[in-house]
Amino acid sequence: MIIARTLTKQAATGTLIGLALGDALGFPTEFSDVPSILAKLGPWREMPLPKPAVVTDDTQMTLAFARGIRTAMDRGVLGPLRLERPVRDEFVDWYHSPDNNRAPGATCMRACMLLDSERPWQRASQIHSKGCGANMRVAPIGLVPGLSDEQRAGAAQLQAALTHGHPTALAASDLTARAVYLLSHGGEPGALMGQLRSYAYENREHYRQRWLGDLWTYAADASPEEFIARGWDDCLEVLERLQQALRSPSPETDPCLATGDGWIAEEALATGLLCFLLFPSDPVTAVRRAACTRGDSDSIACLTGAFAGAYLGAGAWPKEWAERIEYRSDLMSLGALWDS
Repeated sequence: MIIARTLTKQAATGTLIGLALGDALGFPTEFSDVPSILAKLGPWREMPLPKPAVVTDDTQMTLAFARGIRTAMDRGVLGPLRLERPVRDEFVDWYHSPDNNRAPGATCMRACMLLDSERPWQRASQIHSKGCGANMRVAPIGLVPGLSDEQRAGAAQLQAALTHGHPTALAASDLTARAVYLLSHGGEPGALMGQLRSYAYENREHYRQRWLGDLWTYAADASPEEFIARGWDDCLEVLERLQQALRSPSPETDPCLATGDGWIAEEALATGLLCFLLFPSDPVTAVRRAACTRGDSDSIACLTGAFAGAYLGAGAWPKEWAERIEYRSDLMSLGALWDS
């Protein structure tokens, strides 16, 4: 299904619905290799949306972050102090929710348990973790209109750092939000790689002290610049692998073989981008490809759906799919809030 963009594409709605659809497609295939997925579901290009279309913690935490942003911005100009408390509260509420029963990540669970206290958030952050939980939920900050680059990047890194304190988690979350922002504002897929690489180089030694405070002191680096550079270097390395994969695209080959299985933040970003860039005008095929992978299929497909929805808008998704995705009402209301 080839989709053409429109001037009123509703990028925010398209992004949020897309990430949830990818999440639901990847939920049944996570932890399975490609031959097992094909044996169970048939050809990957015909993969059906499960019935019911249930999502994982990826969508649940995306909604938690989105609600936290909304609360923070209802109170005034977005800044670190204004954002931290509502997002922290949303993450703790998610931790205690009876609906938090979708095999959530261990890092998110431990960090949220520690956030449920009066300790500074930096002491709850899991400083050695760069799991994809850091960036599978970051898309909403790329959709909020009227933010400066500093606000967008700082918020992306802060929300990651509440649970995943590794510098690569911060950099990958920043890059993920940047990709969503660029695609939702008319960016073209063919230019995206160059834009992301330039952004990574420009920010390589930029530690966002105002947003992160003394987080860097919990690691073993000699300076905040050295700390954050480690994260950007990991991202630049995986972007190079992605660039190489795009030079000789192989849609029928498991994307994880080129850019990693997606359990860690930079690989989730790269493999999600690869699936999107293989089929930039065919969003359903892109998320099906992402879901039929040997790695963290729900997170990879979640990110692929976010990129496709940001680029193509709400019309990217089959109406029958969008109407029965879990949490549809919440996704639609938040999307409408930020649609331009």
